[in-house]
Amino acid sequence: MRRLVVSAACAVLVCAGTGTAAAGVDPRQAALDAAVQAGNVGVVAVAADAAGRWRGRAGVGDVVTGAKPDTGGRFRIGSVSKTFTATLVLKLAAKGRLQLDHPVAEYLPGLLPYPEPITVRQLLQHTSGLPRDLAPQYTWTSLPELDTERFVHFGEVEAIHDSTVQPLLFPPGTSWSYSNTGYNVLALLVEKLTGRRFEQVLADWITGPLHLADTFLPRDFPLVPRPAVHGYEQLYPAPHGLTDVTVYNLSRYFGAGNIISSATDLNRFFHALFGGELLPPALLAQMKTTVPWPGQGGVLAYGLGLMRVSLSAICGPGAPDVWGHAGDVPGYSTWSMSDETATRGITVAASPDITATPAAAAGRVMAMVTEFCAPAAPGAQAHAGRLEAAMR
Repeated sequence: MRRLVVSAACAVLVCAGTGTAAAGVDPRQAALDAAVQAGNVGVVAVAADAAGRWRGRAGVGDVVTGAKPDTGGRFRIGSVSKTFTATLVLKLAAKGRLQLDHPVAEYLPGLLPYPEPITVRQLLQHTSGLPRDLAPQYTWTSLPELDTERFVHFGEVEAIHDSTVQPLLFPPGTSWSYSNTGYNVLALLVEKLTGRRFEQVLADWITGPLHLADTFLPRDFPLVPRPAVHGYEQLYPAPHGLTDVTVYNLSRYFGAGNIISSATDLNRFFHALFGGELLPPALLAQMKTTVPWPGQGGVLAYGLGLMRVSLSAICGPGAPDVWGHAGDVPGYSTWSMSDETATRGITVAASPDITATPAAAAGRVMAMVTEFCAPAAPGAQAHAGRLEAAMR
C-alpha cells in the first residue's frame, strides 16, 4: 500500500546474533523479543524446517485485555496475497487458458484505458507501468482517514478504474514499479477466464488441495476470525492511544492484498509451491526468474509474484537467498520466506505496520532472517530496515 509516513534509516536495536540474548534462549525468540522492545505491539512467528515446527510470540495480541498473541491465529497477509494470485494465473497458463506474453487486453478488452499494450507477464512482474494505487481523490491521504474510511467498498472494476485515471508511470516493459493495481487486474483476469469468483478458484486450486483451513479472501467481510494479534496503528497524535484497525474492509486490494491466513498455512503454501506441488517445473522456473528491485543494490529482486532476498547484506558472505513475499496493510506486517529447496521456511506477522518506527520495522525483518542465518554483517539492521521500507 501507499506509504503515508516517511521511513528513516533504521535506529539501533537489540537483536538476536549480537551476543545480547540470554543464554539458552532460541535466537528466533530473542529476535521476537527485540522486535517488541523496538516498538512492535505484538509479533508471532512459525518456522518449519528439518528440526520440526517452531512457534514463537512476543508482546501482546490485545492491548485491552493484555492477552498474548496466538501463534495459531489469523492475520491480514497484505501483499503476500500476490503470490496466491500469481500462482492462479500461472495455473491458467499451464492449462493453456492464457499466454503470459500476450496483451491482457486480449482477455479483458476495454478494461485499461492506455493505448500501449500491457502483457500478463508485465503485470505479474511489476513492469507494466500501471500506477501503484488508487488516485489520491479516491483513497486515504491522512492517517485519520485510515480510521474513518475503514468500511468503504470498492468493486473489482471500480478499484482498477479509480487507479487508471492516472497516467502510466513509464512505457510497459521499460522499467519497474510496484503496482497493487496490476494485481487487481490479474485477479479479475482469473475470474474472467474461469467464469467463477476469485475465492472459489482459490479454494479449488490452492487452499482446498493443500488443506489451508485458515486462508480465504474476505472481500467486504471486515472481520479477522480468531486474530493472531489485533492490528493497531497510531493514527492520532498523543495522548490518543493506538487505534484498533483489525476490523476493516480491504476490498480495494481485491487481488493485491486482501487475503487472510495464518503462519502455518503460509509456510505450507510456500513449501508446496517451491516443492513443485502447484506448478509445472517450467512455469515455476519462470516465476523465479527475477528483475532487480530498483534502489536495493541487488539485495531484493522480483519474479512473477515472488520476492527474492539476498541475506548476505545482513548475515555476511555465504548467506542464502530466500524466496517468498512480504505484506503490509493497515495494522499488519507479514514476512513469509523459504529457502530455495523448500526445506525450511518462516512466517512472521507483527503490528503495527504503517506507523511502525524504522526500528520496529527492522526488528521483524531480523526475526525472519534469524531462521536462516545469524545477522552479523556491518549495517545489518539498516539493511533490514530498508527491506521493510521498500514494501511501502
